[in-house]
Amino acid sequence: MSDRVEMLEQRSSLTRREFTLEAALAILAGCVITISDTGCGSSTTTPTPTPLPIPSDVTGTVSANHGHVAVITGAQITTGSAISLNIQGGATHNHTLSISQADLTSLKNRQTVASLSSTDNGHMHTVTFTPA
Repeated sequence: MSDRVEMLEQRSSLTRREFTLEAALAILAGCVITISDTGCGSSTTTPTPTPLPIPSDVTGTVSANHGHVAVITGAQITTGSAISLNIQGGATHNHTLSISQADLTSLKNRQTVASLSSTDNGHMHTVTFTPA
């Protein structure tokens, strides 16, 4: 580098090539090179995944309702195993709903699910679950 400085002192102007080379060297002089040891014997930490929030309970809207209540809890959605719901609520008779594992996955993904109840007391209901 001292040879270049002496050459520059002897000349009053630089060629375009010399200017470009000197500019590149000046830029590189300000760079920091980091070398990390990730080979054998090094310890690396694996990031801990952030757990998904527990879904909220989802209350179903019951068609032609006369006192039935249908609720799928956040815990049931998280577990993801097929469930059977009793939706009697304040009605004088019961109906059941079969909620599949695929339905629970849809609810977990905040997608609407509709299910037909069992036929009891001469009728059945459609129950629609719409997650918030």
